[in-house]
Amino acid sequence: MREEMAQREEAELHRSHQKPRSPKGWGLLLALWYLAFYKPIITESHLRRKNIEFVFIRFSAWQYAGCDKLWAGLVTTLCDSIRHHFGALPLSVYHVMGTRPRFASGFSQKEWVLKKDACLKLWGMLFVLGAGLSILLVALLMPGIKDHHALKVVGSAITSLSGSSLVLGAFSILKNLLVSEKQKIERLTNSRRFASQLGFMNKVRSEVEVLVDFLSFMEIFERRRLRVVLEITSLDICYPEKVAGVLNAMNTLLSNANTPFIFILAVDPSIIIPCLEQTGCMKGLADNGYLYLNRTVTLPFSIPEMGSRSRLRCLEAAIQTREDLMYRIITSNVERRRAKCRGAPAVPSRREADAEAVRCIHEAFRCLHDGADPLTRYLPTNGIHVRRIVNTIPITLRLLLHRAGTPGTPSPRAAAAWVVLADQWPCRLSWALQCLEDAWQSQPALDFGSRSLWSIFQENVGELSALRQPLHNVLSLDGDPELFQTFLARDFPFTAREAHAFLGVTVNLDHSIRHKMGLLRSLDCLQKAATPPPVSRSVQCPH
Repeated sequence: MREEMAQREEAELHRSHQKPRSPKGWGLLLALWYLAFYKPIITESHLRRKNIEFVFIRFSAWQYAGCDKLWAGLVTTLCDSIRHHFGALPLSVYHVMGTRPRFASGFSQKEWVLKKDACLKLWGMLFVLGAGLSILLVALLMPGIKDHHALKVVGSAITSLSGSSLVLGAFSILKNLLVSEKQKIERLTNSRRFASQLGFMNKVRSEVEVLVDFLSFMEIFERRRLRVVLEITSLDICYPEKVAGVLNAMNTLLSNANTPFIFILAVDPSIIIPCLEQTGCMKGLADNGYLYLNRTVTLPFSIPEMGSRSRLRCLEAAIQTREDLMYRIITSNVERRRAKCRGAPAVPSRREADAEAVRCIHEAFRCLHDGADPLTRYLPTNGIHVRRIVNTIPITLRLLLHRAGTPGTPSPRAAAAWVVLADQWPCRLSWALQCLEDAWQSQPALDFGSRSLWSIFQENVGELSALRQPLHNVLSLDGDPELFQTFLARDFPFTAREAHAFLGVTVNLDHSIRHKMGLLRSLDCLQKAATPPPVSRSVQCPH
């Protein structure tokens, strides 16, 4: 993401010749000036800007696991991090004097409009304050007028009234400077009447809306897009009700269409889903945690099984911290492998790889848009699932191109079809892949590569039917079974070899489903092995 940020910044500078601004140093004074006296306008040129800045925030749920409300810890971390990133003073001034950005009328390219009402009020108060001070000074210093108490009273009153408005504004800014949004939310949560405060969530939401509007203001000031990236970790070691609270807070923050937040949820689904199914948030979703996650996550990325090179890299990283182990032997193997890699042909440059990736992505999307292509028949009608497919196809193709050294790299159309298959029938596809993996492990001498995935599924569909009770929630994720048959048997007859090639880059399929199926199959085999064969009536059992 940092590399993408730097590339976009360079491209935007080359396109518009406008340098981005920063609210630091002299830029802070300029930001305060715009905050006080100008209204931000969202223009067409601003919407065309491609440069972006990511504000990274790490949230470890375990650090707040002792709180009564874990989601409140998420919101306070968000508020505190944004305050630290941009500074307390600009945010405090925005609370008092800031204006929400509005869209330009017509084709105007002016990004800043003077606040005429604010300027008139300020100049009016200063004029009245100056007049009051003049009257007061005249009444105090001019000989012959010193004895007129009425003039002194009028001057004091005018000065006090006009000065008090300025003092109140400065006091409000100082109050927001000293009392952060984090402290406000913590004060609300620590209140004894916390459970009975009907407007509590409304107050929290209003604080978040102020942050969103402030980020929109800073986007126009800095001449770049801003996205706040929250990385949520350690959620799978918290209590179930707290897990549900954090996911509800995520959905609340993402409820607006133009929200600037991106959540990276790093969790183990095999732990999170039972936690969700134990809480009350599943009411109306048939107590199915998979459905809840599917409606929450717009870009699923299930990390595939680690390959041999990744295993060796992890081993190197672990060995570098333990010099007391057989370090010399293993490092010699590492050096030998690196020397072999140096003799390998040169890999294409990053620019060439990006160009090839863009070409493949466009080809895949052309297949999805082509009404004559059978793939369009299998696109879901649910908007969330369509978005998941559109988000996943570019990542899958980039991963395929990254592994392009292997022979028989699938086409972009096949990759798009595989993404649709994994999204529409995750249970049946996981079952076919698990049966294929078990067959390969039990009979490694046989060649299963040319067999179709549909024939493997047909052979084992009876066993899947026997396990439909423990796999009930997973089976409910699948679409029409008849469409699954026509997809694999007629339109896209993937072979076992192609499935094996795709498995390493399949990120929109929850691999914990396949692991659960493997466990159920092994338990079923153990149960069958432990059951004694039936005894014939003609033979007397010696026991």
